[in-house]
Amino acid sequence: MMNTPEPLLENRVIDFRAPPPSPVAPGRRSSLTNDEVLTEFLENSLKVPDLILPDRVFPRQKAIQNPLKLDFQSLESIENGSGLKIVEMIAQVGCLEVINHGISGDFIKSVLAAGAGIFGMSPEKKKMVARSPERPYGFEEIHGEEEKETSEEFLWHPDEALKAEMEGIWPIQYSNFSEKMEKLLPKIEEVASRILLFLQHNSPRKFSDITMENQEIAGSICYIYKHSKKMDGDQWADSLKYDVIRMLIKGSEFPHALCLHLCSGSTEFHVYSKKGWATFCPDEGAIVITAGDELQAWSNGQYRHVIGRPVFKGEDENCTSMAFLYSPPNITNSIKDDKTITISLSQQIIIAVLFTLCYQFSLRIYNML
Repeated sequence: MMNTPEPLLENRVIDFRAPPPSPVAPGRRSSLTNDEVLTEFLENSLKVPDLILPDRVFPRQKAIQNPLKLDFQSLESIENGSGLKIVEMIAQVGCLEVINHGISGDFIKSVLAAGAGIFGMSPEKKKMVARSPERPYGFEEIHGEEEKETSEEFLWHPDEALKAEMEGIWPIQYSNFSEKMEKLLPKIEEVASRILLFLQHNSPRKFSDITMENQEIAGSICYIYKHSKKMDGDQWADSLKYDVIRMLIKGSEFPHALCLHLCSGSTEFHVYSKKGWATFCPDEGAIVITAGDELQAWSNGQYRHVIGRPVFKGEDENCTSMAFLYSPPNITNSIKDDKTITISLSQQIIIAVLFTLCYQFSLRIYNML
């Protein structure tokens, strides 16, 4: 009996794999729809949000009473109790005004007038002595006309190379200016050293013993600023913000203990710190002194580092101010402690006799052995 092929076909295992799906070419309508969906997705996912920076860097200005006025000629007569109260007041705002400092007001004005002449040089000559990594002193490079209209800056130092370059392009005027600066500098350093001595002696915290071994320049740097002519309120605000940013960036460029500002004729003085922005009206002829980063480190944070800048509002002509950075090479050498122990001549003789007796006694014991 013959078998039919149907049962064999039923028992056979058929190895069948479905082919992969073929891509379907989208039509024009689906392509447009997909493009719109993709575009909308990319726009929503890649959209950069509008960021608004906080206004903490430039807080609202607050008017304060004029800081403490310290009579320079009466520093030695201030008692300890009064001195402690004075330094506490100075520590609160980070600045003070020094009056009766002994530097003639007419002499200061003549130096400022001579310094103002530097900015009358042509732009080509200014570029010849512009600051660079190889030349730390000279004109601050100016970018654009707007900054030129607000302020200019010249960094002075009694450097022979700078003096030679300036006398080569501005001979007679710079020689006169440099001579006046060299006469003014020792008087400024005397005021700064005595103020630093006063702050250290009356401070409730002990100053740290820090030597400035890496500080090649100490007490002889001066920033000369040319302030622009009359501007409106918005221009002043923008200019001050720009100046603060630059000063914050360059704050560590030249570390200093004190900054002494000569700002004769200024209408306001602005003090900026991390805690806020304050303004006051300085006395005519006073030297405004602000605390530097080194003083903050030496005093263990009692005197906070602040940045100061004078403002000349309502002036029809350009005004000039100076800021001297004072930094002694060693605070323990520049500030003499009153507790220094001195040995008199009689005490030295007694000590020498005792050493001789001890030596003779030790020698006898050695010979007996």
